Amino acid sequence: MRPIPGPKRSALLAVLTAALLPVAWLSTSGGVAEAAGPHVLLVGTYKGIHGGYRTIQGAVNAAHPGDWILVAPGDYKERQDYTVPSWPSGVWIGKPGLHLRGMNRNTVIVDGTKPGAPTCSSKASDQDLGPSGQGRNGIEVYSKNFSANNVSIENLTVCNFETSTGGANGNQIWWNGGDGGGVIGLSGYTGNYLTATSTYSNGVNYPAGSYGIFSSDSTHGSWNYDYASNMSDSSFYIGACQQRCDVVMNHAHGQFSALCLSSTNAGGYLLVENTECDLNKTGLVSNSQNNDDWPSPQIGLCSSDPKEPQTGATGTKSCTVWMNNYIHDNNNPNVPGNGVSGLAGGGPVGTGMIFAGTEYSTMYHNLVTNNGAWGILVADLPDQESGPANCQGGTWVPAPAGVCYWQAFGNVSLDNQLQNNGFFGNPSNGDIGLATIAHNPGNCFAGDQDPVGGATTQSTDPAGLETNPIYAPTANMCTTPNSGDMAVLGSQALCDTQLVAPCPTLNTLCVYNPNLPCIPAPGFPVNYPRPGTILLSMPPAQTSMANPCAGVPSNAWCKTTTNTSPETPTRMALPAGWAAMVAGAWLVNGRLRRRIAS
Repeated sequence: MRPIPGPKRSALLAVLTAALLPVAWLSTSGGVAEAAGPHVLLVGTYKGIHGGYRTIQGAVNAAHPGDWILVAPGDYKERQDYTVPSWPSGVWIGKPGLHLRGMNRNTVIVDGTKPGAPTCSSKASDQDLGPSGQGRNGIEVYSKNFSANNVSIENLTVCNFETSTGGANGNQIWWNGGDGGGVIGLSGYTGNYLTATSTYSNGVNYPAGSYGIFSSDSTHGSWNYDYASNMSDSSFYIGACQQRCDVVMNHAHGQFSALCLSSTNAGGYLLVENTECDLNKTGLVSNSQNNDDWPSPQIGLCSSDPKEPQTGATGTKSCTVWMNNYIHDNNNPNVPGNGVSGLAGGGPVGTGMIFAGTEYSTMYHNLVTNNGAWGILVADLPDQESGPANCQGGTWVPAPAGVCYWQAFGNVSLDNQLQNNGFFGNPSNGDIGLATIAHNPGNCFAGDQDPVGGATTQSTDPAGLETNPIYAPTANMCTTPNSGDMAVLGSQALCDTQLVAPCPTLNTLCVYNPNLPCIPAPGFPVNYPRPGTILLSMPPAQTSMANPCAGVPSNAWCKTTTNTSPETPTRMALPAGWAAMVAGAWLVNGRLRRRIAS
């Protein structure tokens, strides 16, 4: 959900100054491995052995396609954007096949604060908004026209690359296939053992970190064991990939952001699994949107292209699937961007998983607990933006409304485990809400349980979503016409989001307009929390790669070539007392892991 398009970048070539250094000097300095084949460029000093480069960008400039760049522990104040301001990123990668890897996830830090500032400082005076205040991105892989395919970034931390005061940039790690171009320009990307965060935001306003780990206009991706937090839009973003996303996000964790995952105009094979979202304003979100992440809409059906996967993870033609995730305690209004950053800022606080204007997607075997508004919300989406492909796939409702209306249909909720959702206590709050006008097909629900491991949930609006045959799927696809509750639930969802107009509560009106009183209007609920004080901090240490030399050609830091893979950490722990009840729910057959080259 991106309210502000990023700047368009020209396809210039990087200045390869370091590549002109004599090869003999590089080999003796530890800068490049002596063996034939891919070279290994070393940044910093590791275990007393000096690499040939002091900056990551210097190594990137010197590298050739297929090379490895290893980075020693240190605080790297990368400032490539001060050399080439048209590329507003600390590290800019524009060539294919590079492998960038830190030697320790928690102590290799790419830091957006000013030179001389403490590592990832939270002080306003230490923040760096770029050479012209345009905002900054951290590590950006720019690949218009497939110029930087197959770049991997692993085992490091990126922090405090902030937006401009107007909200531009602010992405910590970004695979950018040509932002705003409406076509996919990057094929193949990997992000493993990454941490992305920011310790600063201007309250709910900009500057702030915008996205943690981000891909747009890109396909054939894989993210594993990543963590992101403190973002004004979302911890993770996958979007603008039409029905060709072909990406797996596995064992991720997102906290303290407006959204845990934002997935806009994305579809085809897109699998989010074994991921935890907690302490955000809102958890997982999929949506259509009339913005520069065109073409819209979001379509979860498998692509018609025979080179793309033809079956989703549940064995149906629904290729966009969220399964085996743990979505809990997303009730936090005190996050950057709340009420400010477009649709993400307006995401309904207290909601675990949302399909908004989404088509033919599946929620399966997720554990969804302790979300105060709704555990699961499937809703139509009125979008007030005007995008490059104006309202493609939606219905334009002219003035005075002036919105692109996206219907949600063909979606399925299967065998999810729900408990203690809806405790805000407003009308319609509960485990599952469906706020849609009539459509054929509609949206379907089956096997969702509350309490965990117990009976079919009765906490739904409309009532009977799990038992009324008009909401029953056929072979795990939705084929029947139906509609939801656009009266009470529709108004409650809008009240929670404040997308169309402020919903009066005890503290809402005066927060958004100091000339209005902080008095609830009669008949309106007062139980959707609104933002107060925003306090951000560095996350705790995350699991690092057990062997950062795995798969790397022999070099001064990794003496022997190894093809072994890093260890696989165990799956996240379930809450105490629930493991026995849901043990069987985590076993899923037929997962599709195909990676198909363009």
